[in-house]
Amino acid sequence: MVVVSGGWRRWRWGRILLGGLGGALLVGAVTPLGWFVIRAGWEEARILWRREPIEALVAEPSVDAATRGKLRLVLEARAFAALRLGLPTDGAFTQYADIGRDTLVLVLSAAERDRLVPMTWWFPIVGTVPYKGFFRWDEATRTEAGLRAAGLDTYLRPAPAFSTLGWFEDPVLNTTLQGDSASIVETVIHELTHARYFPRDAVPFNESFANFVGARGAEQFFRARGDAVNADRVAARWADERRLAEFWRRLYGAIDSAFASEPGEARRDRRLALRDSLYGVARRELVDSVAPLFQAIDPRYAERVRLDNAALIARRIYLTDLEGFEGAYAQAGQDLERAMAAIIRRHAAGRR
Repeated sequence: MVVVSGGWRRWRWGRILLGGLGGALLVGAVTPLGWFVIRAGWEEARILWRREPIEALVAEPSVDAATRGKLRLVLEARAFAALRLGLPTDGAFTQYADIGRDTLVLVLSAAERDRLVPMTWWFPIVGTVPYKGFFRWDEATRTEAGLRAAGLDTYLRPAPAFSTLGWFEDPVLNTTLQGDSASIVETVIHELTHARYFPRDAVPFNESFANFVGARGAEQFFRARGDAVNADRVAARWADERRLAEFWRRLYGAIDSAFASEPGEARRDRRLALRDSLYGVARRELVDSVAPLFQAIDPRYAERVRLDNAALIARRIYLTDLEGFEGAYAQAGQDLERAMAAIIRRHAAGRR
């Protein structure tokens, strides 16, 4: 079902990726980073090679109706993001790729047990990030086991989508289509936001900002269509996220203060005891006070959610300064495009 122009695009990007992999191979001969770049480049090449135009798929009777409906939704969300939110779309989300598995990538975070200090990795383009993605389960679990053996907290979880920040024409993946209509639209707008503004070495801002735009953008998308059910679903999920963001913010402050109150290697056991006590108190608060207020999240989340330094830092990556974003949104009269511009100006000015 790939048209001629699609085949040419595959060949064009294939040449670019092969060139990049060749360069990475030279680096990989002497560094683990080079081999990781090779692996990531190979996986991206496989995704790009499997792309098929969405417009052709939605017109294909052999594609099941549910999948066609979700693919139409992707195109409509993409158009809304461009026309109503001013997000750059280029060729992103005009194509679909089935990667042949139900998990795209596994993301690993790690942190010291007695300090809120994440392990970081450096990569080209994006700079320093507090997580690492793996396309193979065995590599992810082996790396996690090694970090645990070294005495670190670790947090390994799946991710259904990622952005190449406009470097390639990102397709929507089968892993994204596993979600409901609300999550699909949120994901499309979230990933397109990364192409609008993604400064280096600013992961918590980048991911939290994209979460804000994805949620508010999806809500506006569904309200513009007269789909109150999905609009209310997005709004309820976002209300829960904001509530959790405040909870994680307070917990982070409490843990950080406890660690600072017992400095020095001789006090490490005391720091670990304080940490365990505070996480126990946090669990009770989640179950007794936070979960009963959830509008969309299953309250059982509070009983099973991971509580340790790696998980706490990872959650803060996606839920930092949400109320600041909301303040800009209110000040802009709920004009999301204006709010985004104001937030970006403020953040860029703070980096000078």
